[in-house]
Amino acid sequence: MHTRRFLLAGATSLLVSSTALAAPAARRRHLAAGPAAVDAAAPVVASSPANSLIGPIDTIARWACIVDYTTGAVILEKAADERMPPSSLTKMMTAYIVFSMLRAGRLTLEQMLPVSEKAWRMQGSKMFVPLNGTVAVSDLIQGMVIQSGNDACIVLAEGVAGSEDQFVSLMNTQAAQLGMTNTHFLNATGWPMDGHYMSARDVATIAMHLIHDYPEYYHFFSEKSFRYNKISQENRNALVVKGVADGLKTGHTDAGGFGLCASAERGGNRVVMAINGLPSSNARANEGERLFEWSFVNFENATLLHNGAVVDHAPVWLGQAPTVPLVATRDVTLTLPHGWQNRVHVSMDYRSPVAAPVTAGQQLGEMVIANTGLAEIRIPLVAGADVPRLGLMGRATAVLGRKLGHG
Repeated sequence: MHTRRFLLAGATSLLVSSTALAAPAARRRHLAAGPAAVDAAAPVVASSPANSLIGPIDTIARWACIVDYTTGAVILEKAADERMPPSSLTKMMTAYIVFSMLRAGRLTLEQMLPVSEKAWRMQGSKMFVPLNGTVAVSDLIQGMVIQSGNDACIVLAEGVAGSEDQFVSLMNTQAAQLGMTNTHFLNATGWPMDGHYMSARDVATIAMHLIHDYPEYYHFFSEKSFRYNKISQENRNALVVKGVADGLKTGHTDAGGFGLCASAERGGNRVVMAINGLPSSNARANEGERLFEWSFVNFENATLLHNGAVVDHAPVWLGQAPTVPLVATRDVTLTLPHGWQNRVHVSMDYRSPVAAPVTAGQQLGEMVIANTGLAEIRIPLVAGADVPRLGLMGRATAVLGRKLGHG
């Protein structure tokens, strides 16, 4: 018995499918290095590199995290785990809690919620809810995500949990459950408070969960304007208004600068972006658009393997069949820079020959995928069929044949 290791330098033989937006190399270099446009009146902010799968990339964002939605691969990050003032990006968690209540039947979109004096007096961005009046949940959601209404957030928080403090407790519990380790909420709006923080990675995390967990409500983030109380307001997410992105949220505080969390889909690939610390709303929009373009031009998703695919046949010792198929146990799709498929190294580790009897589904080894710019990936390989052991005479013949074969 010995260990066999098959090395494939360039996994093109395993490549099943890929989706990509082809672009000339010169265009890719231009997007990777080009400076972001900013407001003429905005303060000059020196860009500094972010880390990416293809090397350092300049961005004027102070904090950034860009993730491929399908694979979860981090395409770009800059100070992604630093605690930052999240401003109205907080409202994505408020929306997540509200959506969970809708799914559970504890709220309905048509339900009317009362407006307290606290909500009515709330400063900052407003949808202008009426004091002592009532507002439909659907209107409040639109006011919160389109107009960034702080007053809408308070009405929703009080309607769900009785008070904003109780609602914030739900937010922090949910953040912990989603693995948002650099997040702590003190309010439902993002109003600046010491000790209220998120990281760019956590902002991207809640966005990913909003898209995945509550797709039936994601359309609220895509609406370009909303009219309430005879006041029309445009979505503050300029990338949504321009059609560059199809959702999520913006924010701004003096301490945190201008922030953006947005998602866009092209050619079947979806990317989620969280950036913060920009000097102006125009800089935020321009840098967001530039980084989306850079992401789609430079990266593709390649499916290397499908669940159930036979990747090899392992010899069987003293079995009623000479080999047993080795079967992958899951799909493997990777986010890679364009042209990197041929750089992927695939190896298969298993004992050979495999001793009979073999049972279908029995793990016999692993496939190892490396050199992708990401952490090494290991996929269990299992037997694709039963291989019973030979009878006594068959085993004796096999053993004798092996001895004779070795002289």
